[in-house]
Amino acid sequence: MAITQFTGFAGVRLEADVTGSPDDPSVLLIHGGGQSRAVWNEAANALVQAGRHVINLDLRGHGTSEWPADGRYDFQAYVQDLRAVLAQMGSRPVIVAATLGGWIAMVALGQDAATLASGLVLVDLPTQVTPEASHAISEKLRAQIAKQGEAPVWDIRLLDAFDVSGMPALLAEAAPNIPLPVLFVRGALSELASRDEAQAFVGALANAEFAEVEGTDMLVLDDRTQVFIGVLLDFLERKQQRAAPEFRIGSDPRTLRDAMGCFATGITIVTAIDSNGQPIGLTANSFTSVSLDPPLLLVCVANTSSSAAILREASHFAVNLLQIGQQLTSNRFAGKIEDRFPNTPWEPGENGAPVLTGSLGTFECSRDALHEAGDHFILIGRVEKARFEPRRDPLLYFRGKYRRLHLA
Repeated sequence: MAITQFTGFAGVRLEADVTGSPDDPSVLLIHGGGQSRAVWNEAANALVQAGRHVINLDLRGHGTSEWPADGRYDFQAYVQDLRAVLAQMGSRPVIVAATLGGWIAMVALGQDAATLASGLVLVDLPTQVTPEASHAISEKLRAQIAKQGEAPVWDIRLLDAFDVSGMPALLAEAAPNIPLPVLFVRGALSELASRDEAQAFVGALANAEFAEVEGTDMLVLDDRTQVFIGVLLDFLERKQQRAAPEFRIGSDPRTLRDAMGCFATGITIVTAIDSNGQPIGLTANSFTSVSLDPPLLLVCVANTSSSAAILREASHFAVNLLQIGQQLTSNRFAGKIEDRFPNTPWEPGENGAPVLTGSLGTFECSRDALHEAGDHFILIGRVEKARFEPRRDPLLYFRGKYRRLHLA
């Protein structure tokens, strides 16, 4: 086991135990309020034995992570801490988070979830917080720290730092934006969320499962922890496979397509004018620079595309690089809509090929060569004019989904 440091929001130092092989699928453990990463030790050991790479994190103001001198424990600080940790990791983990950690994970993943994590397990998550419940939780935690004597494991100042009454609204806002596989697991005797509340919350998630462990309240702290670990491992085995999928000649071509999809690309729309002077175009992510001298680029076009025949014969065409605000445009040109241009701002380029207004960049080309390549053809263009907008960010495509830049 190694102790690793992460840099959280505003430079706060966060510590984690890291165990297992970094080549194994990663699991990030996040404890609840008034706890430390030690509560996950048993689960962490079981996960490593099951072939997982485990990062067991202390939240700010807990355990050996920094207790900020300024008492910065507002909820958004915790959210930004988690987003910072995820940005510093080498892979997208499944996040396993209890109570406060679950709240943090939900809101942190409420934007860009697919770029940050590969799954989410919510443990003992309170989904509704009444004033009475909030007061009871606060008093329980204050009594707990009083028993810890001279060496508390968390900073009592965090109790006054944020208003938990707004949490249900934050969770409801985040839920529709999390497409990841989610497991919601609770103790059947839990007082933090009733079964009906929990199931209603799960129903708001796009890809969620619900599980209960009988005869227990708090799963992480109870003697039924082994049962919970079994539920967790079952979920991981189904949703986070340890063995890498493999393609060989004769096997499912979808596997090869998924493998190709691991290469992140930008998105382009290739445009031209047909023999009747009408604009045509299609979405393509198989695009690359070929040469600077002479200035050549290429795009790959499917033979089955409705625009393929026109692009085969076009003397000039344009390649439009898309920016993050053009996802709808990408969808329009990738679909089966016949007339794609009435709702797309564009102007004719110097040789007539449509140039899409507001794109990240455009390359106006003359045809240089065409090569047959299986079910596609490779269209090579000689760049006659190029322009780009340096203040925009690209629309990216990775593993079958649109993405955007996420920089640490």
